[in-house]
Amino acid sequence: MSYQAPLSSSFNNSKNRSTRLSPQSGMCSFCTEECLGTCELALAAVLGAQTVYPTTTGANQIASEKDYPIDYSHFNINGRVFGAQGVIANYDEATIFNVGLGCTYGKHHTVKMALPIVLPAIIKLNWQDYFAGAAMAGVTCMVGEDAKSKDPALLMEKGIIQEFPLIKKIIAAFKQYDRGYGQIVFQNNVEDDLAKLPEYALMHGVNALEFKFGQGAKGTQPVNRIKDLETALKKQQMGVLVHPNPSILAVQEAYKRGECPNFYSYGRLPLWNEDYFIPRINHLRELGAQNIYFKIAGYDRRDLERVLRLASAAEVDMVTFDGAGGGSGYSPCKMMNEWSLPTVCLEDAVVTIAKQIKKEGMCIPAITITGGLASEDQVFKALAYGDGLVTSIGLCRASMAASMSGKKIGDQIAENKTPEQFKKYGSTIEEIFADLPDLRALYGKQANGFSPGAIGVFSYLNKIAFGIQHFAALNRKFNVSLLDKSDLIPLTVEARNLLSGQWFDGW
Repeated sequence: MSYQAPLSSSFNNSKNRSTRLSPQSGMCSFCTEECLGTCELALAAVLGAQTVYPTTTGANQIASEKDYPIDYSHFNINGRVFGAQGVIANYDEATIFNVGLGCTYGKHHTVKMALPIVLPAIIKLNWQDYFAGAAMAGVTCMVGEDAKSKDPALLMEKGIIQEFPLIKKIIAAFKQYDRGYGQIVFQNNVEDDLAKLPEYALMHGVNALEFKFGQGAKGTQPVNRIKDLETALKKQQMGVLVHPNPSILAVQEAYKRGECPNFYSYGRLPLWNEDYFIPRINHLRELGAQNIYFKIAGYDRRDLERVLRLASAAEVDMVTFDGAGGGSGYSPCKMMNEWSLPTVCLEDAVVTIAKQIKKEGMCIPAITITGGLASEDQVFKALAYGDGLVTSIGLCRASMAASMSGKKIGDQIAENKTPEQFKKYGSTIEEIFADLPDLRALYGKQANGFSPGAIGVFSYLNKIAFGIQHFAALNRKFNVSLLDKSDLIPLTVEARNLLSGQWFDGW
């Protein structure tokens, strides 16, 4: 069998015409010159290099379509029937409502979270409600890399940010609902760091920064086609890397003759190391940074170890490890499917490395695991697999889906077009959004006026939390910090090999 997806994908609305496919190539088993061109090969014949990236980006989310040979579904959840850990073992105390979900992290500045969940970096689609819902739920959220490009009023000189007024709106999306839990964190890629976004953000009310080494769907930085020479020169003047170099006279002359290749902007790859980062982080703390975060994907295990050791030496507060299976819409199609460690394998590698570093007496930062996770059983399993070293689980695309769905359903209710499946619950937002009473308990009656998109994020995370409480109580563990691998049952040979430390043998 092949785990590879065929040459048809929602990435680009392509379809295989044949009912039988060649498993290895993904092509139709019968390919004819009469075909109108519906598959990825036909698309590439017309659009060329552009089809390395999805053509369906925009108001969409896009993620891996690969069916990996191992994931968290290869484990079931254990259960116990005697005793109680974390509470007094009596009928009044040992209930799902007393399962403690809160956690804290932070080396120099403590951050409390109401749930062991983080909303990873994004700055597209309904980001306002995504950040607002995070604050309502009491969890940390990250603002995606290159947020500055979303601001039409952005002003840069010699590659350095001078004006970025949108930052106030981004911060306010979270802080107006901040109830003392979680943080809003500005993510920085190499371009952001070179543009001095960390310094600018710290001067404008941000107190937490994340540095991105890569994510599970995108190990490199994005490439974007530029339509003409004028735009290419403007991009370059802003400090963007443009290929071919539009400042070269021969390139300009070729453009005038109509013989110039496509212009592309390209995000620089991170070449950070210990010599750069430790002084850099110390400097940012002097400027007011309270918390520093790292994010890295499922790279080579030596790189994972190096980043974790660097985070320990630099006293970084949290490192997010992002496994294969996720996505956003700015990642190459095949990179989303074919690169990086599957999330459960990445977590195994990270936990093994963290245990070794801890044995050496080094301080372990808070660890977040993310990558294609969306339901409470997956969150429970990922926390349990962490053996007490994983602080939280990242839920990005799923939380954004809740944000978009909540907003859309709220708009329909306001237009008296309530979706049929929700009419049995009522006709107003107050009647239909079932967890609004929980929000009113936190914010008072003003919660009735909250954006339905933000309510959607809160409600989705409330569902995740309630589900975790059920699984934890099932194991008679009444605090998520007590979860460990004994709470998991391996169902397959791959799962047993992973648990026993044999999965990576020979690689």
